Amino acid sequence: MTLIDRYDTLLLDLDGVVYLGRNAVPGAPEALRAARDKSVRLAFVTNNASRTPAAIAEHLTHLGVAAAPEDVVTSAQAAARLIAEHVPPGSPVLVVGGTGLRGALRDFGLRPVTTALDAPAAVVQGIWEGISYGLLAEGVLAVRQGAWFVAANADTTMPTARGELPGNGSMTQVIATATGVRPVVAGKPEPPLHRESMIRTNAESPLIVGDRLDTDIEGATRADVDSLLVLTGVTTPLDLLTAVPAHRPTHMAADLSGLHAPAAEIHRSGGDWSCESWTASWRGGRLHLTGAGEPIDALRAACAATWAAVGETAADEDAVKSVLHALPQR
Repeated sequence: MTLIDRYDTLLLDLDGVVYLGRNAVPGAPEALRAARDKSVRLAFVTNNASRTPAAIAEHLTHLGVAAAPEDVVTSAQAAARLIAEHVPPGSPVLVVGGTGLRGALRDFGLRPVTTALDAPAAVVQGIWEGISYGLLAEGVLAVRQGAWFVAANADTTMPTARGELPGNGSMTQVIATATGVRPVVAGKPEPPLHRESMIRTNAESPLIVGDRLDTDIEGATRADVDSLLVLTGVTTPLDLLTAVPAHRPTHMAADLSGLHAPAAEIHRSGGDWSCESWTASWRGGRLHLTGAGEPIDALRAACAATWAAVGETAADEDAVKSVLHALPQR
């Protein structure tokens, strides 16, 4: 029995999981086609609000992952539903973002605008390469006039083929700092995007798959849904070892091919935690690791031993750094 056999729906993050920028993560298309061959539903759930579901579906299909617009759930859709539930139908909403946000607002019966002169009921911000000082200034004016401030997501960075770039969470600081108003966040790990995903998929046994601890995994924890962390995006082995309870995934794998391997079995014997041929233990306030084989199995054993030892706290980096050489390398 493989890991994927336990679930009927994969709620997949995109950036850092399926693709990096315009290129597919190696092996991701093949792993997802194999999942679909097992009649597992694929839903692509992204905090990126810059593009429409149709554009994202086209990109996925080009990369070898057949997708339709209805397979895509974005933070723009979650933000639009959230706003539509709080303001009258047809209300003007100032968009500090791209076509993904504008289209989502129209789908929910709202009117996208670009100036505070239209007296918007809300300001919604999402990542977009075309964000300018002028548009941010309009957002500041509207929020100061009393518009409700909503952020599509609060990701501080986003992974690309060139490295991590500023995310929407960083960009929203402009309006937040200038107005003293913190945005309500629709994207992961906050509930609105997960609620939107469940509404659209009707999943009974979902698995949330992501690369970020503070969005994908925390969102799964808060929703009491199983999660899989893949190491193809921003999270490092050190991040996992020092994760707080809300950021600890149910499963971890090097990449999406892990969906088609047996679920890892971790065994405890006294103070030792083992996975395959690796054994980890916590002695003298430090992590110890012995064995040989796949580095991902070493990471699984090391995390089990560390998390059991530190409980509700986060492990100190100095206590675990000595084993990093044996773990998956980035």
